[in-house]
Amino acid sequence: MGIERLGNLNVYFAAAEGPALASEQDALDLIGETYGQEIDVIVVPVGRFTPEFFQLSSKQAGHFFQKMQNYQTRLVILGDISAYSASSKALQDFVGETNRTGHHLFAATRSEMEARLYQKAI
Repeated sequence: MGIERLGNLNVYFAAAEGPALASEQDALDLIGETYGQEIDVIVVPVGRFTPEFFQLSSKQAGHFFQKMQNYQTRLVILGDISAYSASSKALQDFVGETNRTGHHLFAATRSEMEARLYQKAI
């Protein structure tokens, strides 16, 4: 999709089509797509992640988020994850805590994402 300026943030929107994401190497590849562009936030459609990513016992989400954190890049997972969270209290708690701290975000819609990013940018 490309880069947009939202408030004082440079936001990179990853393409909806592309390789499935799950591993730490996938996180590095995603960060690499933005190399040299001074990106503050990377937004990835939920459909780009493997189903196993949302199974917290796989530890994929934790490792992916940690890699983004290590490179001081915020991650937004954009889209409806209710199919995954409906059957996982652990995932519901993870999403709630992630959104509460606000560095990384899960947002069902673009308007929700923008509101949360603007809220944290102040």
